[in-house]
Amino acid sequence: MIIDVIGDIHGYADKLTGLLIQLGYVHNGDFYEPPANHRALFIGDLIDRGSQQLAALEIVFAMLDANVADAVMGNHEYNALAFATLDPNSNFSSDHPKQYLRKHNQTHTTQHEAFLAEIPFGSALHKHWLARLYEIPLWLENDYACFVHACWDVDSMAILQPMLTADNCLTEQALILTSQKHSEPFEALERVLKGVETPLPAGLSMIDKEGTKRTRVRVRWWLDDLNKQTIHQIARAPNSGLAQIPKDALSENIDFVLRTYKPVFVGHYWMTGEPAPLSAQVICTDYSAAVDSGYLTCYQLDTDQPLPLTADNFVQYIHD
Repeated sequence: MIIDVIGDIHGYADKLTGLLIQLGYVHNGDFYEPPANHRALFIGDLIDRGSQQLAALEIVFAMLDANVADAVMGNHEYNALAFATLDPNSNFSSDHPKQYLRKHNQTHTTQHEAFLAEIPFGSALHKHWLARLYEIPLWLENDYACFVHACWDVDSMAILQPMLTADNCLTEQALILTSQKHSEPFEALERVLKGVETPLPAGLSMIDKEGTKRTRVRVRWWLDDLNKQTIHQIARAPNSGLAQIPKDALSENIDFVLRTYKPVFVGHYWMTGEPAPLSAQVICTDYSAAVDSGYLTCYQLDTDQPLPLTADNFVQYIHD
């Protein structure tokens, strides 16, 4: 069987339909039906940013309901649930408004505004789609591969698993526990849905693509010898941000080892350029479809011969 692993859609339904058609999927009046011996897998971040949020969700969930596709949760689906869920640990009063697990500050509201423009906060439609997002597992593993939005970290998964459903889906209680900053469940969830980070040297910071000040930097966890290289060598960050970091600054105490012999598929990382494996074992299918110049990307995984990973198995929808 061929698994069509599709990258971050971010509400670009036109790019999604274009890619599905290019891959040979045909809409049968209810859902996009795959060609013989194919199945789709969506690697998370279905929502936010684009102008076709509802259409993208309807396409994906019609395929999930028809059992011709699978999906894993992205950080944007998680954020949508946290943005809509009251924090039971906050104190409500006439002087203190309700607090949500994900604060309704300007940054978070801006990130989520495209979704809420189509699916108004608190509406019946909103409640419907939140319930459906809970159905998406945090990760999937089968005999031939591992699928997760940002990082296959079995130690973090072991922390999370006792609070999840049997299918590795969130419950509201798990959402609450993983939203408590600096807790063990919070750090585990961050690893799985956002990746591995390391602190910047004392006194240093950088500005990310959305203008947010960061004192930690995301690292390319799929590389070897993370603790023996400079931050410039291992960071997954824009050059404009890294320009503020001394070139000889070393990474320190990164506690991560990839513990699987199977290929690992992720999204999340806003790759650009010609698609290629990140390593002999890791593939990213996020090639920045959330911007006009980015291309929705798929990796076609042959379950009979999952390895070696090859650039020849990538397919991009070139919408230009």
